[in-house]
Amino acid sequence: MGLNYQLVLWNNHKKTYDKLIVLGMLLYIILFAVVTLVFNSETSIETLVIRAFGSLAIIMLHIILVIGPLARLNSAFLPILYNRRHLGVSMFIAAFIHGGFSMFQFHALGDVNPIYSIFISNMDYGSLTDFPFQVLGFLALLILFVMASTSHDFFLGNLSAKTWKRLHMMVYAAYALIIAHVFLGAFQQETSPFTIGILVFGFILVSSLHLITAFKEGHIDTAKTEEKEGWLKVCDISEIEEDRAKIFTVEKERIAIFKYDGKLSAIHNVCKHQGGPLGEGKIIDGCITCPWHGYQYLPANGQSPPPFTEKVATYELKLDGKTVYINPKAFEEGTEVNPCKI
Repeated sequence: MGLNYQLVLWNNHKKTYDKLIVLGMLLYIILFAVVTLVFNSETSIETLVIRAFGSLAIIMLHIILVIGPLARLNSAFLPILYNRRHLGVSMFIAAFIHGGFSMFQFHALGDVNPIYSIFISNMDYGSLTDFPFQVLGFLALLILFVMASTSHDFFLGNLSAKTWKRLHMMVYAAYALIIAHVFLGAFQQETSPFTIGILVFGFILVSSLHLITAFKEGHIDTAKTEEKEGWLKVCDISEIEEDRAKIFTVEKERIAIFKYDGKLSAIHNVCKHQGGPLGEGKIIDGCITCPWHGYQYLPANGQSPPPFTEKVATYELKLDGKTVYINPKAFEEGTEVNPCKI
């Protein structure tokens, strides 16, 4: 969390994260180049660069797409999720180098504008084996550019979290275009089996993890609750770990009930920053801390500690023996609610 917009709010974790990204990219490019030149020494430098950075971008995109569901399934992956935007920008750079060298090699040496040439050099959209696949790659690159250029809290704050999230969900449109770009291109050019292989494996992995996560989330949304005089029974107090929460869906809204310091408090589960699941975080320094990027809220009122201004809705709880009940009617965001004492 920060008070003012800066290009990057550096900390030790981000510096280490970015160093590992750069190191991983360099090692991959070197390894790819060595293997390619050993097995196909006639490969030109331009072709080597195009293939190396294209396959690198595909691998990085798959990593980006699986981080989310993996972090929902296992908290051990949260440190990777924390700085995913830097990984996304790095992936765009790799894709941009791939696209730039492709444009130079295939479209920049003629009399026509290279971008215009991409769209007019092949108009056979009705053919599977001669489809203008480069157009799909260019459109995917445009989407990745929009996402990379808005990957900053300035845009997140000014577009609103919901609009920003919808904008960045376009990554799935880019992914679909890239899949089509690679497979349709394979009919027309000598395409590395390695690139095809990582795309097939990656698609299966991404699809499987998203389906598993959706099943897990659906179980939360369909859990039944009993009503008693306007209060909904949610769980036994023993089901909630200390300084942690249990998430329930009440009237189509996910609510996180936290246990801490001999008390219970309930807040809306969605973080105001990027929609992170607050109930999957924990109490740190007396504050509910989002597992995605560390945004914090006071459990009794759902407010971020001053001078921050983020607020979430709060709910009233009560105990009947060891059973926890919740009033399904939410209070306004930031409303103080007396914690339920255990």
